Amino acid sequence: MSKTATKPAPAPKAKTAKTTGASIRPLHDRIIVQRDEAETRTTSGIYLPESSKDRPKTGTIKAVGDGKLNTETGQRVPLTVKAGDRVIFSSYSGTEVKLDGEEVLIMSEDDILAVIEG
Repeated sequence: MSKTATKPAPAPKAKTAKTTGASIRPLHDRIIVQRDEAETRTTSGIYLPESSKDRPKTGTIKAVGDGKLNTETGQRVPLTVKAGDRVIFSSYSGTEVKLDGEEVLIMSEDDILAVIEG
């Protein structure tokens, strides 16, 4: 009887999504938001170090999906926001993705708190 040692299966490699040079299209009720730049200095003129900058909770919508599916009728319910709208969103909403060297957020329309008008 010969003993054969079995090797453990290798761990699966992490999958990465390469978005540089490609365009992405949000699905259903998802939207793509480009976050506003963080303030580099206070209103009184004091420059802020990188570690103390607050991540803005505002941004501009770059693209929107085709709407949420109504499960009773099978029709799409259109989104209330559109590309170009400036919005306020909740603090920890969305998934950050790098697209053509810029960081954007992919989030649900439910994460939008308000549309900035004017």
